[in-house]
Amino acid sequence: MKLRPFKLERYFAKYEFSTRYLLCSSDPESMSLGELLALEANAAARLHALWLGYTETAGAPTLRAAIAALYERTPAERVLVHAGGEEPIFTFMNTALSAGDHVVVQFPAYASLIEIARAIGAEVSPWPAPFDPDDLARLVGARTRAIVINSPHNPTGALLSSTALEAIVAIARRHGLWLLSDEVYRGLEHDPAERAPAACDLYERAVSIGAMAKVYGLAGLRIGWAAVPDAAQFEQMAACKDYLTICNPAPSEFLAELALRHHERLAARARAIVLRNLDLLDGFFARQATRFQWTRPRAGTVAFPALCAGSAEAFCAEVVQRSGVLLLPSTVYDAGDRNFRIGFGRANLPAALAALEQHLQAS
Repeated sequence: MKLRPFKLERYFAKYEFSTRYLLCSSDPESMSLGELLALEANAAARLHALWLGYTETAGAPTLRAAIAALYERTPAERVLVHAGGEEPIFTFMNTALSAGDHVVVQFPAYASLIEIARAIGAEVSPWPAPFDPDDLARLVGARTRAIVINSPHNPTGALLSSTALEAIVAIARRHGLWLLSDEVYRGLEHDPAERAPAACDLYERAVSIGAMAKVYGLAGLRIGWAAVPDAAQFEQMAACKDYLTICNPAPSEFLAELALRHHERLAARARAIVLRNLDLLDGFFARQATRFQWTRPRAGTVAFPALCAGSAEAFCAEVVQRSGVLLLPSTVYDAGDRNFRIGFGRANLPAALAALEQHLQAS
C-alpha cells in the first residue's frame, strides 16, 4: 500500500506550531490536565496510582462501557478503542475493502476517508453537496462495497437529518453495503434537537467512529473508537489493530473515561464557545460580503466559506504571511480553489478575527 501525501496535515506541519492565530482548527478549546482531573474529587490520586503496564487491545472494559453509553443499541463488547479517530478508518478500510471495490464518499472529505480506500486499490466516487440521498443512490453500482459519510460534516459544518440518514441506511441495506459513518462531531450540533441517531444504532453493517478530540476538546489524549455491531467485522478490525498501536496508553484511557462520565458538561462547554464565536463570524462575513460567500454551519467547529473572486490558496498564503492568521485552502481537500476552512471552536477567535479583518482593511 502506498498512500499519497496527506495534504491537510502537511499544510499544518508547515504552519501549526509557528503561526500566531490558528483560525482553521477543527477541534474546540482544550483544557489542562488539572482542569480535567478537577471534574472528580479523587481523580488525581487515582491517576497517580495507575499501573503503567500494557492495556487490553480492545480498550479497558470500563472505558468501552462509557463509550457504549453514548449509543442506544450498540453494547460495550462491540466498541473497539483506537488511537484517535483516524486509526479506526484505517482498520475498517483494510478489513472491509479490496482492490477493485467501489466506494462512495461524502465530499469534500478528510483525506483518510478517501486516500486509504484508493491505496487499497478501490475506486472512489465523491458524493458532493447538497448531500441528497437520491444522488447517492445513483452513484451506487454493482461493484460498490461501502458508503462513507461524515456527519456533522468537516469542512462544511453541514448536518444530515435523521430522515436523510435513514434514507442512506436504506440504500446501504438494499445493496448489502458497509456504511462507515465518521461521527467525530456527533454531540456538537448547534441545536442539540437536530442530532441524528448514530449509524451503528440503525444498521447492522454500519461502523460509527467517535473520538475525544472534536466534541470534548481532548485531542491530546489520542483516544478514538469504532462502534461495530457486526461481530465478524469487529474481530477483523481488532486483528488489524494488532499491526498498528496494539493497545492504547493507560493514562489516556483513564482520562478519556473520566471525561466521558462528564460528556454532557464538556460538550456544553464547547458548544457555548462555538455559538458565541459563530455570532462574531456572522457579523464579520456580513461586513465582508463583497469578498466572501458565507453559509452558517449547523454543527461542529468548522465552516467552508468561499471567495467571491480569486484563489483560496493564494489568499490563505497571503493572510498567514502578513497577519499571522492561518486559514486552510480548499486545495488541501482537492475541492477546487475557491473555499477555505475557518475554525470557530477556540477561545481566541475574537483576536484572530480582528487580525484578519485588520489585514483585509489594509489590503
